[in-house]
Amino acid sequence: MTSPADPAATPPQTARVVNLPNALTLLRLAVVPLFAVLLLTDGGLDDERRYWATVVFALAIITDRYDGMIARRTGQVTEFGKLADPIADKALTGTALVGLSMLALLPWWVTLTILVREVGVTLLRFWVLRHGVIAASRGGKAKTVVQALAIGMYTLPLDGLFGTARWWVMAVAVVLTVVTGLDYVYRALTLRRTSARAMRAAAARRSAGPATGGPRSDAAA
Repeated sequence: MTSPADPAATPPQTARVVNLPNALTLLRLAVVPLFAVLLLTDGGLDDERRYWATVVFALAIITDRYDGMIARRTGQVTEFGKLADPIADKALTGTALVGLSMLALLPWWVTLTILVREVGVTLLRFWVLRHGVIAASRGGKAKTVVQALAIGMYTLPLDGLFGTARWWVMAVAVVLTVVTGLDYVYRALTLRRTSARAMRAAAARRSAGPATGGPRSDAAA
């Protein structure tokens, strides 16, 4: 999610599906249940488990940083990896957000706002897939970093000044989430209107000319 290039925009190579980047992606997906158990144990009141949950979350985020980078640099980009990577990302962040709201640490509207944006962007990706791929923007990358930092801070059993600080970090994450989501909608609509595929379709319609109607009668009514 914080990689320099958008994995979805990288053409798949003829690499084997069984490789290190895909293994890191699957590892990130596999630790999601473990993270959930550590976070929710004893209703979130077990501080030691909360610390371990934060460690697991941080390690999973690190694998997200490096699986795409390794895949691109070593020519190991696969269709499986392009599909599994965003699924693993959303499973991890979605589980964290829902878990924090279940523990009453995070308002449900925050969780729903972020999840609706993430799911919506995924659906938009499929919607414009035939027209092209929208690369991740700087705002989107910043959103990912701040969002991960905010979730990590909420996972930790913090109070006092740090407890207040994490609220502000999450507020910034929510703002970036909404703004970048709206930007993605705008760019998706623009791409569908201006892509080479759309231009060819428009040219074909113009060359076909006006539709031919039925027999015309010149008789006065």
